[in-house]
Amino acid sequence: MRTVNEFPRRVRVLENVWIPMPDGARLAARIWLPEDAESDPVPAILEYLPYRKRDFMRPRDEPIHHYFAGHGYASLRVDIRGSGDSDGILADEYSEQEHDDAVAVVEWLARQRWCTGTVGMFGISWGGFNALQVAARQPPALKAIITLCAADDRYADDAHYMGGCLLNENLVWGTVFFTYHAMPPDPDIVGARWRDVWKVRLENAVLFPAHWLRHQRRDAYWKHGSICENYADVRCPVFAVGGWADAYSNAVPRLLAGLDVPRKGLIGPWGHLYPQQGAPGPAIGFLQEARRWWDHWLKGIDTGLMSEPAYRVWMQDSLLPQPQYAERPGRWIAEESWPSPRIVPRRFTLDGGGFLVERAADEARLAVSSPPGTGAAAGNWCAFGNDGEMPIDQRADDGRSLVFDSEPLAEPLEILGACVLELSFDCDRPVGTAIVRLNEVFPDGTSARVTYGVLNLTHRESHEAPAPLVPGERYRARIALNDTAHSFAAGNRLRLAVSTAYWPILWPAPEPATLGVHAGASVLTLPVRPPRPEDAALRLFDEPETGPSQSLTVLKPSTLRRTVERDIVSGELVYRIFNDGGEFDGAALVKIEEIDLEAGYALLQRFSIAEADPLSARAELVAHTLLRRQGWETELRARVEMRATLEHFRVTARLVAYENGAEISARDWEELIPRDLV
Repeated sequence: MRTVNEFPRRVRVLENVWIPMPDGARLAARIWLPEDAESDPVPAILEYLPYRKRDFMRPRDEPIHHYFAGHGYASLRVDIRGSGDSDGILADEYSEQEHDDAVAVVEWLARQRWCTGTVGMFGISWGGFNALQVAARQPPALKAIITLCAADDRYADDAHYMGGCLLNENLVWGTVFFTYHAMPPDPDIVGARWRDVWKVRLENAVLFPAHWLRHQRRDAYWKHGSICENYADVRCPVFAVGGWADAYSNAVPRLLAGLDVPRKGLIGPWGHLYPQQGAPGPAIGFLQEARRWWDHWLKGIDTGLMSEPAYRVWMQDSLLPQPQYAERPGRWIAEESWPSPRIVPRRFTLDGGGFLVERAADEARLAVSSPPGTGAAAGNWCAFGNDGEMPIDQRADDGRSLVFDSEPLAEPLEILGACVLELSFDCDRPVGTAIVRLNEVFPDGTSARVTYGVLNLTHRESHEAPAPLVPGERYRARIALNDTAHSFAAGNRLRLAVSTAYWPILWPAPEPATLGVHAGASVLTLPVRPPRPEDAALRLFDEPETGPSQSLTVLKPSTLRRTVERDIVSGELVYRIFNDGGEFDGAALVKIEEIDLEAGYALLQRFSIAEADPLSARAELVAHTLLRRQGWETELRARVEMRATLEHFRVTARLVAYENGAEISARDWEELIPRDLV
């Protein structure tokens, strides 16, 4: 990546600016501003997050916001109320208060002497979510947004549930946020009141994993902030960006299909990262693409962007599975619109002999009951560009699944979109799960996961009103796999693998269930994409650029360990991940020289389960944060654990805060939450 140090506009950085809210609270902002903006006003671009602009996110923020400011924008990073250096309490994600404050920030920006009155909003993950949500509030000054690695549906495509199944990410992400939320403001910003602010945060800490676990179906809680409830609420242009290794890419085609505003979609091979940092590669010059978007919609400059195809994606080549890829071979392709009329459905029937066939097949009932530990080859639910995150050879999990193979492909086969399994099934328990993986099988037997989908079968008709299964009764369910773009190689086989467990991605159903799959009546449909000669003439992306970074001194290198252990005698399977890199690439503890601050973060994840007993499932998270400078040191230590019985989830936690080595607060939680057909 090329660092740009000279820009058309010289930049000054305002380390902290207080933005007043209508109720008297103040939000803390860091602003990158062209030096001459007072005399030559510029549009403003807002990124609005709870992730601490002052310290942990500083290395990421600086290059992006400086780059935009250098090209003639006022670029802001604002701490959401109750986070970082801002006033108040943060009680939940995507609250009405968060949205009200964001609208007030947009209005404040439009009134500043250095602003033209025109505002854009962008962000990745949380910032991508609230960019969409604030756009749906329609503040007049908000003229365009860029949303990255985010979703239009908080229930279907966030870190809590997938297909009505509980994701272990609910506990992982919930623990991370539980810890972040409880960190203190910086005394250099808020002054002597910092300790009082911190105590209020600690006293009001929310055990987020338990809070989200109280909403196990798609109720009003999840509908709030899900713009798919009414796409027409969004009236400004939207640029939606994702990555195939990320967990949020399904939202990009949905937004293209659902919105009725000028829009663009872009999906690369990346994980949960900005595309200029994209891993797996190739990374692209995304900041240049963002500039083209902002210049078009905020400055009225025709950059040619809107005359290009609406949907551009990375078609991934056939590739043997690896724990991580530096580069994901493939090529850029495009569709003029989405859904594309060019996509052709190709149907394969599940045959009783374990085959995928392109003809009618006699009906036969095949049964599968996967050991609860099935899924160790899955990799992460969401990849962040770290080693070991990608799905590895699927043969071990395939052996615990019901599999259906095609004949070797006579020619390459390319798909773009969502594969769908129309499943005819029965189940011998009231609650059961179907995990469906589409794999590519190489001549040597190696099995590479291409995409997957899951469904809590009690949600077969509705995520809002699930219904228990009646043992022996036959049902139908539609299971959509995650959107993908993939090129299967000639000579390889397609494999559909169906299992009833996927640990540690999913929390298991309460009882071992046998799923009856009715071959002959179950059909897999692939979205086949024919060649498009115009792809060869697509404009090439620029090489990645970024703005200047501030200096970090690495005090302790990071450690990343990912292991799977199996106890032969007890049958216990333990999946363990330790990462103390935090937000600092390659470092567990750093000194941020410009603000004379040392910062560090570490997280241990441990998932264990006995092969014969889903009620043995146990997830444990241990997090540690550290902030210190001369005469000031704060630490947080958190431990969160989840177990379950047939009737309840049990979430326990302990949060301890230290100032200068002395314990100042210790809180314990024990939450018992009824299982709701999960």
